[in-house]
Amino acid sequence: MRPDFVADHIAERAIRPLLIAGAHGTLGRAVERICHTRGLVAVALGRAELDVTSPTSVESVLNTVRPWAVLNAAGYVRVDAAEAEAGKCFSENATGPSVLATACAQRDLPFLTFSSDLVFDGEQEAAYTESSVANPLNVYGRSKLAAEQRVLAVHPRALVVRTSAFFNAWDEFNFVHFALQAARRGQRFEAADDVRISPTYVPDLVNASLDLLLDEAAGIWHVTNNGACTWADLARMTAQHAGLSPDYVVPRPMAAFGLAAARPRQTVLVSEQGIVLPSLEHALSRCVREMEHHPLVAG
Repeated sequence: MRPDFVADHIAERAIRPLLIAGAHGTLGRAVERICHTRGLVAVALGRAELDVTSPTSVESVLNTVRPWAVLNAAGYVRVDAAEAEAGKCFSENATGPSVLATACAQRDLPFLTFSSDLVFDGEQEAAYTESSVANPLNVYGRSKLAAEQRVLAVHPRALVVRTSAFFNAWDEFNFVHFALQAARRGQRFEAADDVRISPTYVPDLVNASLDLLLDEAAGIWHVTNNGACTWADLARMTAQHAGLSPDYVVPRPMAAFGLAAARPRQTVLVSEQGIVLPSLEHALSRCVREMEHHPLVAG
């Protein structure tokens, strides 16, 4: 590759922004925050400014913003509600990403979207890799698998990041926050002990995903912290990292929670692509330390 081409490529990314769709969700806010920390110019838009399901809206925004790449953090996230709102879920999780990917492919722009461990049925004993066969058990998982297939069909160089059960100290909408709050109050906290997952710290997820995007990675990548546990284990580990007793955790089978959407018994993700994130223990330690000084968990 010519040095002048490389220099122009770097300069373009320093001047033109990364467009973030889904500015008001957990991932969108985290991406915008970390871009600022890393000195990456970014424009983050919510649904009012960018309707990802509308080709007209997407075209207009791309023409105005002129990004060097698009990152999709928008989507429908209510796994159980999706069982009664399949149309809405598929519109936001499958149609939206495919509309964005189509527009990016037409402009030769890199495109990143996020997928989920719930594309798998949990029937195999081993952890799932990028090449494992997907077979979702619920509407949400089917919408995410449809997104993967549609995006890569229209934009083969797109980047699809599968992740799992993410947590962070920047908002209260995650399991670790709820577990820590219960531990601090000495309240019983029921959590499933028969479902294994790969919990993922949002800052690690976002930094790794941005690195992949900057490196022009393509296809499906699994991005999770190194480690796996049950939901009950995760609650206990959270308490221990906060110096609290884990005895408040009450293990229950997932079936006892009466959830509308079926859950696979294990969706542990590993990568055959060579990407390595910090351990889950290290990630939890950093998250809990930040939560110690975070107003959302101060009470």
